[in-house]
Amino acid sequence: MDALRDSKIEFIVTRHETSAAFMAGTYGKLTRKPGVCLATLGPGATNLLTGVANANMDLCPIVAITGQAGLERQHKVSHQYYDMEDVYREVTKWNAQIKSPDVVPEVVRKAFKVATEEKTGATHIELPEDVASKEASGAPLSLAEHKLSEADEPIIQEAAKLIDQAKRPIILAGNGVTRGKATNELRELVVKTNLPVVHTFMGKGAIPWTDKHSLLTAGIGGNDYITCGFTESDLIIAIGFDMAEYSPKDWNPDGQVPILHIDTKESEVDACYPVKLNVVGNLKENIRNLTGALSQRERDLDWVDEVRKKR
Repeated sequence: MDALRDSKIEFIVTRHETSAAFMAGTYGKLTRKPGVCLATLGPGATNLLTGVANANMDLCPIVAITGQAGLERQHKVSHQYYDMEDVYREVTKWNAQIKSPDVVPEVVRKAFKVATEEKTGATHIELPEDVASKEASGAPLSLAEHKLSEADEPIIQEAAKLIDQAKRPIILAGNGVTRGKATNELRELVVKTNLPVVHTFMGKGAIPWTDKHSLLTAGIGGNDYITCGFTESDLIIAIGFDMAEYSPKDWNPDGQVPILHIDTKESEVDACYPVKLNVVGNLKENIRNLTGALSQRERDLDWVDEVRKKR
């Protein structure tokens, strides 16, 4: 903290480490830049864990830094020593211990790189106290821009064909729409094709809730009024959807309705999520290309109005 006193880094002291991790995760969610949190070894590192796990599950970019016992006492039972690299492995995308000051530039750069790569999430750096006391060498490594590729044209055309052939297609808009800055593209798709949209909790706001195409938000277990839209559909277009947001068994329990999966990664295997086609890559560009491949269409939205009335 003394070392940061005169730096450009703002250091915020919290009363509890879990709060620090939640704050860093929220910063990452809102800015799409990794929030950074810091905790001491032992109980400080375990307290931080809950907030880090939450950020990773919610796909918020975050870099967690924890102290650790010196290398010379890690081979034995020692005060406040737990193998935190092992503990954090299950709740992060990547984590590492710094064993030499010479590798600091590489470890730090990788932590930020992995945290911001799709799908975004948490990374963890562990710093033993004896390594921390040494003089660091090297300089920060430059940041290379990473751009996701677009889906091939035949895939886009096949996706357009699936939508055109469906009688009651419905969009499930997830967290990835906002994360991929693709809300404008989604709205253009909805306007052109007259497709209704259901939101996950973290996908809320993809289109206005007052819009006639909006079937509001789903996410409560069981067949509530909002999920009725799924049961009446013959194609679910999942855009930017992540399994952790809303289990498919709650909205497609028999796995009868086929899925068109549009996201940055291929879909998870789930019996209630029968994927007909994966459209993988840059969400913003793929939605735009799909909109271009579809023709202007007036669909019957009476059934959508009925779902809204029931709500």
